[in-house]
Amino acid sequence: MLSKTIQAALNEQIAQENYGSNYYLAMAAWCDKSALKGSAKFMYSHAEQERGHMMKLFRYIIDTGGSALVAAVKAPPAEYKNIQEMFELTLKHEKQMTKAINSLVDLCLQEKDYSTFNFLQWYVAEQHEEENQFNRILDLLKITGVDGKGVFFADKEIGSYSVSAK
Repeated sequence: MLSKTIQAALNEQIAQENYGSNYYLAMAAWCDKSALKGSAKFMYSHAEQERGHMMKLFRYIIDTGGSALVAAVKAPPAEYKNIQEMFELTLKHEKQMTKAINSLVDLCLQEKDYSTFNFLQWYVAEQHEEENQFNRILDLLKITGVDGKGVFFADKEIGSYSVSAK
């Protein structure tokens, strides 16, 4: 059984994961509108992946006898100066998510909830992957640039990146 404190914190993380899914969906729409089809494909997949992260938390709360909540989420930004700005914001978002996951892990240790601590280790590893992936994309954009042929080749490369619905 989850403590009320842990349950509330996990429900807050559900809201953050839901926002993340919407955030990437809005970015995918912007990419589509901007003729960045590879990046759009990647971001649509990433939106689904974030929804999967949310559902994993949702099921965990229910499976441990708690009450999972669906909270209202604010609308994400829908316009970006260019693809580099969009991915810089993505990395910033992922760093905030890492901080939130680490706070949850810390709370579990304080509460001596080792089962939830163990469950959250998957998220710790996932956040490491996420930050690494977006750092690599930003490195690619620094090499190719965000104008003309450079963005064309970067977009094509980004579209080839695999995002599995974890």
